[in-house]
Amino acid sequence: MRTTAFFLSLLLTGISASAQYANDRVYTANQVSNTVSVIDPSTDKLLGEIKLGNPYPNVLSPLYKGQALVHGMGYSAKRKMLAVVAIGSNSVTLISTEDNKVLKTIYLGRAPHEATFTPDGNQIWISVRGEAYISVIDAATMTEIKKVSIADGPGMVSFSLDGKIAYVCSSFTPELDIVDTKTYQIIKKTPVVSPFSPNIFTSPDGALVAMTHKDVGKITVIDTKTQSIAKVLSTGAITNHVSFCVLDKKLLMLVSVGGENKVRVFDVADNFRQMDTVNIGALPHGLWPSPDGKQLYVGLEFGDQVQHIDLQTMKIKATIQIGQSPQALVYAANAVSASTTAMSLTPLNDTTSTQVIELIEAQSRLKGHGRLAIRQIGLTDLVEQIFTGLEPNTAYTLSLTKSTQAPYALDYEINNFTTDANGKYLGQSTGIVYWLNNKSDGDYHHILLSKNGTKQTILLNK
Repeated sequence: MRTTAFFLSLLLTGISASAQYANDRVYTANQVSNTVSVIDPSTDKLLGEIKLGNPYPNVLSPLYKGQALVHGMGYSAKRKMLAVVAIGSNSVTLISTEDNKVLKTIYLGRAPHEATFTPDGNQIWISVRGEAYISVIDAATMTEIKKVSIADGPGMVSFSLDGKIAYVCSSFTPELDIVDTKTYQIIKKTPVVSPFSPNIFTSPDGALVAMTHKDVGKITVIDTKTQSIAKVLSTGAITNHVSFCVLDKKLLMLVSVGGENKVRVFDVADNFRQMDTVNIGALPHGLWPSPDGKQLYVGLEFGDQVQHIDLQTMKIKATIQIGQSPQALVYAANAVSASTTAMSLTPLNDTTSTQVIELIEAQSRLKGHGRLAIRQIGLTDLVEQIFTGLEPNTAYTLSLTKSTQAPYALDYEINNFTTDANGKYLGQSTGIVYWLNNKSDGDYHHILLSKNGTKQTILLNK
């Protein structure tokens, strides 16, 4: 009898734990499929997709009317509203989380990036990265009411808890702008360590604001009381997104490190000591914890997946297949009134999985590394590429070879590129890599990276 009661107690506890997330949703903005994936965190199941446009390359027609490069995302629990930014079509689409229906699409300036609701839910501040301003949208009327002049290339906005102050990072200017939200005026400009900061987040207690520096692999932390820099941390190559949560009364800072396939966890009170690292799938990008601080969801840009990390054990709890190339991810508490709703969603219709290929050192003295995500898009492939640890400001060629051993011939050229000042390259090209690399006659044996001029093989696939 005691054994039966014990297992019944466990069962009821499990049901209760699952039920507490039943009205929540996890959303991802998928840049290649141009969809929003909708996940039920109580079951870790994909409910379906909100289709905002066609997948590549079907967006290239001059008559195309859908959204392109679906990328950024914000959520208001007060309004049960999702704001989804599409970089390529210069738009923000407002969606009801209750029924997944589009309320309105608003067209903005060149290349908007991210959307953030004010704490009261009354406004949406959208960073128009291709121009030097923030677009302020009235959430009730769904119209633009203000353009706030800002440093060139605004990346994202985060607010103080009372909504009186906005913190704006930049993707083009090494500067954090602090804005009075009543007057829309910049009240302080703070120099930061690099010009490429795409993501910014406020801690739950409002005491800190953290921003990523994707180009140099660092995080800058701002003390909101003094409005000055409190800490700069080295976090790793291609530091994408940052967030905070409170777990067991401890404030944690969570960081996705795309170049290392890791989520790093820092203890804020212990001088930002790194207390844990979770190895996850290919190119983690957006991440967001549940409000209770126990669960973390991370989008995998190259894996077309979301991974659920249990922050109490620091273990991956579930891996969920979603749309192609997730960028922003939000955990939306109380997104729906009826936990079973899946209205207006379409099934996931990706016909092929993405190939993720690692390129490793061909010579032991080098420290280079490469990762490719190869996606079939119609009659060709989209080849997304990340390279780190190469020579700075140097030209390279990515190619297929029919050779089985060195010296390798460059038989099919995929891409030519030049690294940045830190020896990194992020980009994409098209080609017929998937088909050639999987031909039944096996003509092509390796994918390799060579240094231009010398044709020296630097990296080779495993």
